[in-house]
Amino acid sequence: MPVVTRWLAAIGSAALILALLAALLAGAQAAPGKRVLVIEIKGAISVAAQRQVSRAIDLARRDDAAAILINLDTPGGLVSATRDIIRDLVASPVPIIVYVAPSGARAASAGTFLVYASHLAAMAPGTNLGAATPVQMGGIPGVPQPKDDKKPAEPSAAEKKSINDVIALLRSLAQMRGRDLDFAEKAVRDAATLTATEARAQGVIEIVASNVPDVLAQADGRRVTVAGADRTLSTRDAEIVNVTPDWRTQLLAIIADPNVAFILLLIGIYGLLFEFWTPGAIIPGVLGSICLLLGLIALSVLPVQYGALGLLLLGIALMIGEAFTPGIGALGIGGLIAFVVGSFYLFETDGADFDLRVSLAVIAGAAIVSAGFAFLVLGAAVKARHRPVTLGLDDMLGTRGMVIDWQGEQGHVRVQGEIWNARGNHAFGNGDIVRVQQRKGLTLFVEPG
Repeated sequence: MPVVTRWLAAIGSAALILALLAALLAGAQAAPGKRVLVIEIKGAISVAAQRQVSRAIDLARRDDAAAILINLDTPGGLVSATRDIIRDLVASPVPIIVYVAPSGARAASAGTFLVYASHLAAMAPGTNLGAATPVQMGGIPGVPQPKDDKKPAEPSAAEKKSINDVIALLRSLAQMRGRDLDFAEKAVRDAATLTATEARAQGVIEIVASNVPDVLAQADGRRVTVAGADRTLSTRDAEIVNVTPDWRTQLLAIIADPNVAFILLLIGIYGLLFEFWTPGAIIPGVLGSICLLLGLIALSVLPVQYGALGLLLLGIALMIGEAFTPGIGALGIGGLIAFVVGSFYLFETDGADFDLRVSLAVIAGAAIVSAGFAFLVLGAAVKARHRPVTLGLDDMLGTRGMVIDWQGEQGHVRVQGEIWNARGNHAFGNGDIVRVQQRKGLTLFVEPG
């Protein structure tokens, strides 16, 4: 028994030691400061990007993460969404590192504001930032400006107000984070840009690194001010946790594209119109309802010009009105013009720092499809709906039918696919052909056909 007791004691001790080691390892893995959450913002900054940042901050607060790293590559974005993200970054209880990467990426326009708002800014070699001039001041990106030897016109009062407001915001962020003030103003007023090396030399960013682990290694030990308190970063060898957007954010990112929102809106409108004119089709109505609701959700997060939206709807109404009349007249031509103009100005560019218009190719395709739908599909549906009934009394007179059964001077006949009571002065046999002379109520009077 003593031997058995010793064995049991040894086994129990070993189990206890293993349990303690497991607990220590688990505690070490979950210890504060050992995780860095990484999110990606690729493309235009929208409400979806703002929700992604907000969600990452909530997760980092809950997990007591060491930092959040935003992998950024953007041409700009919505002004409202950018300001919301800036507020989130400034108020974040967790250090935020904005990293412009990979090589070839940019933090243009709104992206420059996010770099300035971050607690720590990093860029990969071969990247750039700047060009933060509002679109209405500097023209549409990617569209060549006309060459003119004349002196450029002075900005209007509204343009001056807009640009000074943007400069003030960027300078305030620069003062808060201790970054270069001169470039903050040049990026807005002169659309100035900097490479990664130049940005670090001018004090716009702190780190130039080729990958995320390199960023975290260089960030380790740096002191930043987070929510009014100094904090030393502990990010070397931290666990990197990639946070992907949830399905709601992904869906919003897709439908918030101006082209997608525009197409969804049209599919919704035409689907419901087709269901209205051809009751019972079901599928067009269901599909149209879903697309229309998704389109309305997208419009709720995009800067819409409601006058242009009204012009677009007027154009659709005029083209549908043309379907009631033969040929292509004033209604159709006017509707097509209203549709194209309304589509082009549907989204106001003042609400974004990059061109937010619907693609001209999409507008052209939608105009052709809309005109065809209104003139052909709806026109056919309207004509079918108003087609006169073909089973009236006048249409049945003289119509031929076939005897189903006959006895004496009465029986049943089939006329135009329907069975009728019939009377006649002749003795008919089954299958005989008869002709309708007249009708009284539900009885036909027939003669040999």
